[in-house]
Amino acid sequence: MELIKKIEQENLRKENFDFNVGDTIRLSYRIKEGDKERLQDFEGTVIYINEGGINKSFTVRRISYGVGVERTFQYHSPRIEKLHVVRRGKVRRAKLKYLRDRQGKAAKVKEKTNY
Repeated sequence: MELIKKIEQENLRKENFDFNVGDTIRLSYRIKEGDKERLQDFEGTVIYINEGGINKSFTVRRISYGVGVERTFQYHSPRIEKLHVVRRGKVRRAKLKYLRDRQGKAAKVKEKTNY
């Protein structure tokens, strides 16, 4: 068991990203297409964070051409190049799955004014 924990500790991300549920983030994700690699930006609202050591993940939702797109990223993945918080959200829930049923202005999260 100690061997597994040691390997997990080696693969954990050294820098911490400071974001919470409800925040709008922009992250650059490294994508491999054939033999080439490129960075693709994905900007959206964090609707939930799944804790769990090396398995920590978070889901980002955005509206693209009128269709809701959700993408789950592994927090400790080496493919995440950078993560930038665009704006902080003011929420009272740990998981914002209710945003899936909303459209337009109703799908927006209020901005936190003092942080």
